[in-house]
Amino acid sequence: IRDPNNQVQVVKNLRICVNKVVLSCQPQEGAVTNVMTTGDYELNFSATTPWFEAYRENFLQSMPAADHEFLNHYLACLLVVSSTEAVPVEQFLKLSQEQHRIQHSGEYTNPKWFIPNTLKYYVLLHDTSEGDEQRADAVYEDMKQRYGPQGCYLLKMNSRTFSAEKDEQIPDPWSQYLHKNILRNQVSTVTLSKCTGRSLSSDVNCSARDPDVLVVGAGSHGACLTLNDHDHIRQFVQEFTFRGLLPHLEKNIRQLNDQLVSRKGLSRSLFTATKKWFGGGKVPEKNISEPKSTCGLLYPPEAPELQIRKMADLCFLVQHYELAYSCYHTAKKDFLSDQAMLYAAGALEMAAVSAFLQGGAPRPYPAHYMDTAIQTYKDVCKNMVLAERCALLSAEILKSQGKYSDAATLLIKMTSEDSDLRSALLLEQAAHCFINMRNPMVRKFAFHMILAGHRFSKAGQRRHALRCYCQAMQVYKDRGWSLAEDHINFTIGRQSFTLRQPDNAVIAFRQILINDSRQTATQQGAFLREYLYVYKSVIGASDISLPQLPLPCINSSATRVYFGHERRLAEGEKQAATHVSLDQEYDQDSSAMWCHLEEQLVASVNRGIVPANFQPTQYCLNNQTDNLRHPLAVVEEPIIVEVTFKNPLKVSLALSNLSLLWKFSSDGTSSSKETKTEDLTEETITNEETTAVGVGNVGHQTLDLMVVRGRQNLKILGPRLNLTKEDKMLIRHGPDRRLDPIITPPMPLMEVFFLQFPTALLCGEIRKAYVEFCNVSGVALCGLRVASTHPDFFTFGSQATTPLTPISPNSAENCSAYKTLATALQPGSVASEVLVSADDFSQPSGVIEIPIDGNTLQSGESTQLPLWLRGPDEEGVHEINFLFYYESTEKGLKISHRVLRHTVFICASRSLSVQASACRSSVPPHHCLDDKGSGGTLVFVDVENINTSEGGVREFHIVQVSSSSQHWRLHKYINPDKDKGLSGIMGHLCFISSWFISISKYSLLSTSDAVEKYTFADLNLGNERIISSSTPCGDFFFRSSSRTSSIGKSQGSLPTEDRGSDITNIVKKCNELDLNIIIIWKAYVVEDNKQLILEGQLHVALQTIGKEASSLTPKEEAQEMVLLKFKSELPPPVVLPCAELSQLIKTNLHYPETYTHPFVQDSLCLVPVTLTLSNCSLAQVDVIIDLKHKSSSPESLEVHSSFAWVGQTQYKLQLKPQEVLGLSLQACFLRAGVYNLNTPQVFAKPSEQSAMCETSQQTASPALIIINNTCDACWPADRTT
Repeated sequence: IRDPNNQVQVVKNLRICVNKVVLSCQPQEGAVTNVMTTGDYELNFSATTPWFEAYRENFLQSMPAADHEFLNHYLACLLVVSSTEAVPVEQFLKLSQEQHRIQHSGEYTNPKWFIPNTLKYYVLLHDTSEGDEQRADAVYEDMKQRYGPQGCYLLKMNSRTFSAEKDEQIPDPWSQYLHKNILRNQVSTVTLSKCTGRSLSSDVNCSARDPDVLVVGAGSHGACLTLNDHDHIRQFVQEFTFRGLLPHLEKNIRQLNDQLVSRKGLSRSLFTATKKWFGGGKVPEKNISEPKSTCGLLYPPEAPELQIRKMADLCFLVQHYELAYSCYHTAKKDFLSDQAMLYAAGALEMAAVSAFLQGGAPRPYPAHYMDTAIQTYKDVCKNMVLAERCALLSAEILKSQGKYSDAATLLIKMTSEDSDLRSALLLEQAAHCFINMRNPMVRKFAFHMILAGHRFSKAGQRRHALRCYCQAMQVYKDRGWSLAEDHINFTIGRQSFTLRQPDNAVIAFRQILINDSRQTATQQGAFLREYLYVYKSVIGASDISLPQLPLPCINSSATRVYFGHERRLAEGEKQAATHVSLDQEYDQDSSAMWCHLEEQLVASVNRGIVPANFQPTQYCLNNQTDNLRHPLAVVEEPIIVEVTFKNPLKVSLALSNLSLLWKFSSDGTSSSKETKTEDLTEETITNEETTAVGVGNVGHQTLDLMVVRGRQNLKILGPRLNLTKEDKMLIRHGPDRRLDPIITPPMPLMEVFFLQFPTALLCGEIRKAYVEFCNVSGVALCGLRVASTHPDFFTFGSQATTPLTPISPNSAENCSAYKTLATALQPGSVASEVLVSADDFSQPSGVIEIPIDGNTLQSGESTQLPLWLRGPDEEGVHEINFLFYYESTEKGLKISHRVLRHTVFICASRSLSVQASACRSSVPPHHCLDDKGSGGTLVFVDVENINTSEGGVREFHIVQVSSSSQHWRLHKYINPDKDKGLSGIMGHLCFISSWFISISKYSLLSTSDAVEKYTFADLNLGNERIISSSTPCGDFFFRSSSRTSSIGKSQGSLPTEDRGSDITNIVKKCNELDLNIIIIWKAYVVEDNKQLILEGQLHVALQTIGKEASSLTPKEEAQEMVLLKFKSELPPPVVLPCAELSQLIKTNLHYPETYTHPFVQDSLCLVPVTLTLSNCSLAQVDVIIDLKHKSSSPESLEVHSSFAWVGQTQYKLQLKPQEVLGLSLQACFLRAGVYNLNTPQVFAKPSEQSAMCETSQQTASPALIIINNTCDACWPADRTT
């Protein structure tokens, strides 16, 4: 086509609209969706909205023709007459006159015509199967003579019958035009409407139920046409377009352009004209039907402004957008100057569209034109239909340019309350704009989807509403927006139920109930009632398969499984072992402690080695135990499952008929039948409460007499795996098999009861109790053992050392726990000695074998054994744990052993404090064969009553002091107190008395005996002698902590060749004592006006001479803060102090205490003195004796010191290990008097050391000698002189 400037313009994809198509479109279920990931959101939504596209196309096509624009006005008229008419030319004349009357008479407002001279195109329709072809050709020739060859056409068609060619498949010639907007078969109904003036909402909702709509099936269009007819129709359309329509349009564009140019009276182009050139003859008319403020002026059809608009519309139709934009722009100015706002808004709208459609034009899209037009349509003209059309066009243009934010804002502005359907569609498109932005606004997308779903619901479009809410739920789910989630789920549930999707409705309502809701109790009750109503309508009265219930919530990970019977409570005086129960909280440290004890027991059975496949026994499984392996349960023993329920609502739930469903599989074959346990009693869970039920499956839930029945599965996730890279990147859980036990053959089951077991003891108190072992199973047990965290707290004794004591508790009243012998008290008597072996008392690895008859306990049997207890040495509350171990007499079972736990708490009160120390005796050694001249050692024992908290304790009596050692023994005691009672006075700690006990070292019989045998020496201070080497005294001694430490130290310091050369070890060995003191006491207690006698024993380990030892455990002092030193200092050289080396040699002076000498006859008095040197070490020692040393100590100055040693004044000697050497000396005195002979200075050192050190003998007590003169009485005159 050529424009007014005779330039050729190409028209592409020209479309001729012949009829109106109305589409009713709904979202297709299972349609293709897009998956989009933005931030931490993963959205799944439909990228295309065919329902909106169908709405938009039908909205634009159904726009009524208006007077201010001409795009919807008709350009041409097809006059069609059949060739079978008698006189076809007359019929054409009648049709032409009818069209002229409709257009120009003014009686018809519709249809509207573009120009007065409408193109008439005459079509003669001929059916070749019925009519006369020659006659049709003759008529057509006549038509060409009348109307010209460009104004008429002969269309020949051959209407075929269905019966003639049933098998021939002819394509539908109209499908590509009727279905041009439908993608992926998302069409529910295609309708042809008779009426085009229907409202928009009814158009979208048009369906087959509308009586005014003809439903045409797919593939039924053009069923009577052959392929030749298709070609004839295409040829006809081309002829009409190219020879009739386009030349007519080109002609009219030229005529309009010439008319406007001639009216201006100028030769230049129309586009520079102004209003004054062609506005003088125009008379504006007022619009009678509408106020002036709405539309402004109403132009007559021949007005120049309308001619410009007609020309612009013709140019727009033939795709001459540049010329169209110029015409629209000019018309816009004229309309605005005349205040014709409706015309101006239309010109602005089309000017913006023309500017956008210009290909390659530098002119940008004038978005403000569209905004002005929309505002004018809405506010001035009050025409929402035109405003919506303008908004739809502008939004599509903005989206094509990527301006999604502006498009969303424009669409949101167009929403109003007058049309829910339009607002819903526009809000949905706005939401898609937000999600398609370069930086997607996810929450705005979800929010506007919610608004769109709400408006869809109000418009009756439930399926669209459900879709919008489901897409928005992807954003709000699990983000902490609990109230929004509740609202969305509630709406989804209702819409799903209305759309007959009950499963989806149940899922949605379930989410409301199981989430942590912040709704009020009333609202939660409404949600619950809604859920129950939907639930009951879906399930009905069928009880064949119990459905899943959402309430109450089960904390699956908190499920605890207990294997075995619950422990029996105390029966009378019997106290049952605590073992394991569901009432106990799990503690990781306690579990590790029990596992360690069980390892000790298993190792003692397996020769000190723990098997590789050892697994600790677990009676109660929870989320903190090791659940990777299948637990082992014994046949016919109960399995208790504790389930934790939580009611997240503020509405109480009543549970009844709770039962546990389980399946059993034998040899890997699963049973298809579920077994139900017995129903439990009712349980009520109030609002926001958590409770635990022993055996549970959710049964009835009651709320306002609404009862439903269902089930809940226990699905426990194991611990999250975090070993491999895949485990860390993904969320993987390991197995948790606490609910999948393996059933094993029968095993023995033992129960333990305690009789006369105390809860409070004095420190060191000995108490006798009894323990009863009962085999309550049908299988015999053996290998009974026990391990404890405090093995020094109890003993069962041994067959070799246990005294004959009453077995039953009733016959044991007022009997001593010790084995005693009646003796007479003899002051100064020698201690009684017993030699025993440590193997009779010690147990390997602290595990104690329980001595029962035959080492086997048959089915149903029980036995009682005495149990001696000793109060802990430290005061306070002590937790003492026992782990009893036993096996089945039948070997090779999956469960190799079973254990029983028992925990007791003992409150220990203070009793006595014993302080002991030892020093070497300075008296001469005893002259006996057993003593190798080594002399004795003095032991000082101080006993203090520190019991102030127990008011019932009146006094303590020390009844016996015993010793136990491999090398030492108590020999006899010196000055024993007559009153051995110790009582606290006014609550003060007081020292009552002390005494000295002399011991002597006896000869070693053999090396093996010295290591293995211990000598117990008893010194009784009363009329009874307690045999300390028997049970329980010996047992507790060997298990005491002081005894254990002394054994370790004594064994670590045994003499060897290497240690003999080590100076430090030499000194330590010289001062080692290795003596254990056992203090046995009795306490008199008044309780309930009855006097009781308590017994006990305390242990003191003397390990070093000169160092004090205590029966109390020393308290650890807090370490002082040490300043950091950044400069390293060299450590000082190790120098042994002389005080330690001075203990190497022990010296004794042997001399007459009184010596008489006649000084008148002989002025020099010589007295023989023997100096005895004893090597106390196990190494060779070099000794230097210096007799010229003069003492300056104040003790020696008090006596005469004017004497001298005669003969050799310095000696160098070498003493072998533990050698005793006597050195003969002579002291010379010049006059009578009292003298101190302790003046020799003795230096000693190991032979391998260079430095010498003085011994401590010089600072010992003075060795006084009295020198008398025999002639003092005979020479009085001389004394005066």
